[in-house]
Amino acid sequence: MAVPKKRLSKSKTKLRKHLWKRKANKTVNRLLSLTKSYLRKIAQEKKDG
Repeated sequence: MAVPKKRLSKSKTKLRKHLWKRKANKTVNRLLSLTKSYLRKIAQEKKDG
C-alpha cells in the first residue's frame, strides 16, 4: 500500500531550487559569453575581408 512521504519544509525546497537555478544561470552565462565571442569573431572576419 502506498505511504505518503514526509513533507519537505519550505526552506529546504527554496534552498534546493536556488541551487538548481544558480547552476542553470552559470551555464547560461557561459553559453552567452561563448556566443558573443563567436559572433565578434565572425564580424571581425567579415570586416577584414
